Amino acid sequence: MDKDNCRNCLQDAISNIPTCCGGKQGGRVLKPSCSVRFEATLFYESTADSEVSLPPKKVWQIHCNMTLKLLEMQQMTSLMKISGGFGVVYKGRLANGQYIAVKRLSKNFEQGDREFKNEVTLVAQLQHRNLVRLLGFCLKMKERILIYEYVPNTSPNHFIFDPINHGHLDWDTRYKIVGGIARGILYLHEDSRLRIIHCDLKPSNILLDGDMNPKIADFGLARLFLMDQTHGHTNRVAGTHGYMAPEYDNHGRFSVKSDVYSLGVLVLEIVSSKKVSTFRNGENEQDLLSYAWRSWKEDTVHNIIDPMLTQSSRIETMRCIHIGLLCVQENLNRRPTMSSVVSMLNSNSVTLSQPLRPGYFLQYNDESDITELTESINEASITNPDPR
Repeated sequence: MDKDNCRNCLQDAISNIPTCCGGKQGGRVLKPSCSVRFEATLFYESTADSEVSLPPKKVWQIHCNMTLKLLEMQQMTSLMKISGGFGVVYKGRLANGQYIAVKRLSKNFEQGDREFKNEVTLVAQLQHRNLVRLLGFCLKMKERILIYEYVPNTSPNHFIFDPINHGHLDWDTRYKIVGGIARGILYLHEDSRLRIIHCDLKPSNILLDGDMNPKIADFGLARLFLMDQTHGHTNRVAGTHGYMAPEYDNHGRFSVKSDVYSLGVLVLEIVSSKKVSTFRNGENEQDLLSYAWRSWKEDTVHNIIDPMLTQSSRIETMRCIHIGLLCVQENLNRRPTMSSVVSMLNSNSVTLSQPLRPGYFLQYNDESDITELTESINEASITNPDPR
C-alpha cells in the first residue's frame, strides 16, 4: 500500500472511533488494509519483546476510476450469474485470464451495508484453505461488490440433493467435504487472529473447488468474539431455519456451539442425501434430525445412510452419524467443541459419548400423530429485526 492510501485508511479508521465501540474507553477499529487501537492507558512499547501482529493480507479496493471500473465489471461478469436473496453472484474473468466470483449486493437488500462491511472486515483478515479467499471489493454510492476466488463446483447442494448427481459422490469425497468444513470452522473458532462465529453455515454457503475441497463462504452474518469471549446475544436474529441452533433461533443467544450445531446438520445431510427440512419416507413426511435420532435409538440408523454408498464405508458413515447427532444435541453444553469434532473425525480411537435428544425434535405416537413439537422446521432464510 502506498503512503496516500495508508493515510486515507488510517484517517477513515480514526473517524470511526467515536461510534465504533459503544462509548468504551478502549477498542480497535478494523479496516481491510489497516487497524487502529485506542486505550485509556499505555499499551504500546510496554516491553521490548512485545509480539508484533502481522498486517492483514492484502485486499485491493476497486475504485471506479481505477483498472476495474464498474462498467468494465458489468461486461466482465456477463459469463454467468446466480441470483440469491442478497443480490447476484456473477462468474467473471480478469484480463490475465483468472476466473473470479463477483458478489453484487442488491440495492434493496436489507442490512446490506452492515453485512457488506462486516464481510470485508472479517474475510480480509482470514486465510485458510477451507475458506473462500476475498480478492477485492468495490464500495461506491449504493454499489457494494465483493470479488472472490472462483470456485468451480458451486455448492454441495448440486451434488448431495440432486437425484442423479448424488450418486457421483462416493464416501471418500463426502468424508473429505465433512472434514474440510470442520477444519475451516475450527480455524475460525480457535486458530485465526480473530475468533469468529459464522452463524449461517448451510450447504449453499459451502463451495467446492475443482478437487471437491470445501470452502466456507458468506460471512455477512458472522460475529466477532474477543478471544476469551464464550457467548453473545442479539435481538436481530438472522439465518436459515433448520441450520440455526435452537438457542440462537429462539432466544438470540449464540456461541461457538451454534456453529457446531449447524455442522451437525450438514454432516447428517451429507451422509443421508436428505435435507434437514421435511422429506418423504415412504408415504410419510419426516424431518431429518428427528428421523436420525429415532433411528439411532431403535438401532436402525443404517436406514438414513444414502443407499448409493457402499457397504465398505459403513463403519465410517455410522461414526459420522454419531458425530452429527452429538453436534445437534438440544443442550448446547453437551455439544462437542470444534477441536473435539476434528479429533473425532481424524481418529477412530477417540471414544464417542452417547448423544441426547436433538433440537427441534418431533415425537410421534405412530406414523401420523405428533405428540411433542419443539419447533417446526422449514428451510427459509429469516431476519428478525425485532426483540424476541
